[in-house]
Amino acid sequence: MTGRLVLEDGTVVEGEAFGAVGLSVGEVVFNTGMTGYQEVLTDPSYAGQIVLMTYPLVGNYGINDEDAESFRPHVRGFLVREWCDLPSHWRSRRNLEDYLREHGIMGLAGVDTRSLTRHLRSHGTMRGVLVAGAPERDEAELVALARRWRPSGLVEEVTTAEPYALGEGAAGPHVAVVDYGVKQNIVRSLLALGCRVTVVPARFGADEILALGPDGVLLSNGPGDPADVRGAPATVRRLLGRVPLFGICLGHQILGLALGGRSFKMKFGHRGVNHPVKDLETGRSYITTQNHGYALDPESLEGTGLTVTHVNLNDGTVEGMRHTSLPAFSVQYHPEACPGPEDSLHLFGRFLELMGAPARCAPAPAGALEGRG
Repeated sequence: MTGRLVLEDGTVVEGEAFGAVGLSVGEVVFNTGMTGYQEVLTDPSYAGQIVLMTYPLVGNYGINDEDAESFRPHVRGFLVREWCDLPSHWRSRRNLEDYLREHGIMGLAGVDTRSLTRHLRSHGTMRGVLVAGAPERDEAELVALARRWRPSGLVEEVTTAEPYALGEGAAGPHVAVVDYGVKQNIVRSLLALGCRVTVVPARFGADEILALGPDGVLLSNGPGDPADVRGAPATVRRLLGRVPLFGICLGHQILGLALGGRSFKMKFGHRGVNHPVKDLETGRSYITTQNHGYALDPESLEGTGLTVTHVNLNDGTVEGMRHTSLPAFSVQYHPEACPGPEDSLHLFGRFLELMGAPARCAPAPAGALEGRG
């Protein structure tokens, strides 16, 4: 079966449809990672997006039961050069097509991924419509549909409906994780350091969070424009100075907005596992995992009490910051990795120290994440 991707600028890409059939609209973005497609599919930060994988062969090690970053995939579509229908790995439980079909996600193979990536790099991220097996529709109609589409309510789409607790009985500090679309390896990283974790919905205000008695609050990653997360900056302002804060990705951006900073949409964002970041305070550089399409304007952070601590070595964008007088810091990238390098796992230890705990605590209880994907 053939399928088509129609971009808002009129570009049409044809290929072999696999996975589900139908029509899907989203923002078309590319990921440069050579591995980790299951984590990409299940990362809630990709909600609302049609993801193009630049590595030419995807699906060769199948889909397993351990590497999901949430309970289901969140992408609007999946574009690859070639997909493998006979995976080979001892942990594999199903192939890529069966997984996509099970969750109603369309894939398109046979795509000239190099050409499409160059197009997005030159012209910027675009909205697009992916169609396969649907009633025939005129290309002009699909272009108009892509141009009309606007992402909305993405955080509400991926956040937990109700709070839940993990690591009961752990000896370490109690961390409240505000779920803007949290990756499970953030939670796993906290549990591995002996923390007790309560994950709360994005809608929770400061009073509801503080009523849990946390020793610290982690502001998680998530999808979309930070300015669209209603109420989040006000909540963070009320938490500042009352409890240590650690922001990751979208949480980093929301911390900046809470103190008067501004965010902007990047031309094509950072998505992959090999982005170089420099720590301005130590001079050390790290290779990091990233997934974001917005960044903080460094000039807007002047006078906010925030100082920039990390920058991207490719384009100079803000990758980390800390408050000069309050216990709060954040990074734009993903220290929990998955997929990607673990160069920055020490940041979780830094968070523990802010909460008055040793950088290392007892391991998480066995099976602490069971049932949470």
